[in-house]
Amino acid sequence: MIKKKVTILNSAGLHARPSAALVKLASKFESDFYIHMYGYRVNGKSILGVMTLAAEEGAELELEMDGPDEKKALKTIVELIENKFGMDDE
Repeated sequence: MIKKKVTILNSAGLHARPSAALVKLASKFESDFYIHMYGYRVNGKSILGVMTLAAEEGAELELEMDGPDEKKALKTIVELIENKFGMDDE
């Protein structure tokens, strides 16, 4: 199991489109994926779970990966978040 802290950088936070992009990407990997925020832990492969976090710009998340492809999965998901989910700031 590996963990990494990241900060939401896009101005709109984890609204529907970024949440969907995150879940879609995470679902490509075999490893289990969880997101921790403010004492909550949600399944990172669940759109409802991710959206319930309502993470705003500047929110700090801890990503947790556990499985055979955890390093590649974590690296790829961190890149998505750092690149503001591939969306221009609105």
